[in-house]
Amino acid sequence: MSSAITAGTIGKAALATVVGLAAYYNDRAIFDENRKGITYQPGLPLVGNLPLLIQYKDQIHELFLEAYHRYEALTITFSVLGVPRQILTLDPQNVEYVLKNNFENYIKGPEFHGAMNDLFGNGIFNANGDEWKYQRKTASHIFNVKNFRDQFTDVFVEEIHYMIDNIWDKAVETQTPVDFHEIMFKFTLDSFILLGFGVHLNALGTKGSVPFAESFDEAQRTTFQRFITPIWPVTEFLSRLAQPFKTGMNGHLKVVDDFARQVTEQRREQLKNGEVHKDLLSRFMNASNANGEPLNNDELRDIVLNFVIAGRDTTAQALSWTFYMLMSHPRVEAKLLEEINANVTEDIMADSGSLFEAIKDMKYAHAVFYEVLRHYPSVPLNQKFALQDDVLPDGTPIRKGDYVLWCPYAQGRVEKIWGPDAKQFKPERWINENGDLKRESQGKWPAFHGGPRTCLGQHLATLEALVAIIFLVRKYKFTLVPGQDITYQVSLTLPMKNGMKVMVEKR
Repeated sequence: MSSAITAGTIGKAALATVVGLAAYYNDRAIFDENRKGITYQPGLPLVGNLPLLIQYKDQIHELFLEAYHRYEALTITFSVLGVPRQILTLDPQNVEYVLKNNFENYIKGPEFHGAMNDLFGNGIFNANGDEWKYQRKTASHIFNVKNFRDQFTDVFVEEIHYMIDNIWDKAVETQTPVDFHEIMFKFTLDSFILLGFGVHLNALGTKGSVPFAESFDEAQRTTFQRFITPIWPVTEFLSRLAQPFKTGMNGHLKVVDDFARQVTEQRREQLKNGEVHKDLLSRFMNASNANGEPLNNDELRDIVLNFVIAGRDTTAQALSWTFYMLMSHPRVEAKLLEEINANVTEDIMADSGSLFEAIKDMKYAHAVFYEVLRHYPSVPLNQKFALQDDVLPDGTPIRKGDYVLWCPYAQGRVEKIWGPDAKQFKPERWINENGDLKRESQGKWPAFHGGPRTCLGQHLATLEALVAIIFLVRKYKFTLVPGQDITYQVSLTLPMKNGMKVMVEKR
């Protein structure tokens, strides 16, 4: 009897405790403080905004844009069970402050590093402090203008010619639809594997999926899901139990790692035999790490894969979104074609140096590309971890351990930032009254990040994109196949969820 009473008493006490906690934490995650001085997105008792985050896991960027419109606030905080305090800001002055003005206080935090570690290792995206500074300094010597002219442009043009001869011309002849997004991924994969590892992967010549690319993409998608799933070790374990036949994260990582290590070992032998190679892998093999020692295979794998991820995915997506916008805006396409025909001849297209010089002066082509990145930034969401208490320029108090998020995808659609025509695709906004390109602040347009961690490859990415745009727009007219749902897939970057089928005809 006494034990029954005891059990009943304990049960009632536990229930009373839960009810009491739910009453106190009635709109936020348990043990989260009520943060004053910041617009707050109310959540459910004890779990906060966790259900909302799960609901929007496939449209996370829309969630942040809707939150801005709902509260008319550029800075909002979310409380999520199992996740450190999240403070989202779309305010350009805050973004620039975090990226540049108080750079030392905001790092890639433990949550970020933990989620990214399997794929990115200690590469430049995941590194902090001295390790990051070393990689940045070493890489900066490689990404110089001479290399753009002497090597990068040649690679891009070579791969574009292959794509023209073997894909687009054949599509014109057969009048069959082509998945433009898939082709751009293969194009940039071939380009960046050649630049990064000095290897001809020949993805463009492969029917169907390429094992390395497929595993690369799946590993990235899984990595992003770890950001928005606080209990990802549990969910991934359960997924393996429920679907033992499906290749998991470890299987995909093995494919990626095996490729990188095989190429690295092969290159060591080639260099030992006196061969000369100019790819990123070979250049880093001649460098030393922060301790002055030659880089081992793990370090080389992390460094080179980080650059392949940076260049391949972002550029493929930017090109896909560019042609989607051109097909959707005939006026812009016609104006761009006019500039291309006025500046680029067949002779110029056959000479990489001349093409490089011609592209530099094509203002409208740059404006189109910048406007695409305003609407569809290749890195649509980012975050930093506060090392110390701070106050953002708009007065928002930040505490040690907070995560500050910014969402370039949402920023590009906010009228308060870009004016009443923010949602319109209008490249002219990037050209001033003198006909010169405008330069927006990194806080307002963080398409290439900002501050000391500004993307080293931004000129490379812009160059490759414009070379591809010029060749393809000059030679072909693309038309969207009707009835498609063109939307993004939630990932570390901004791929098209369902691809983009097009019909092709010659101009």
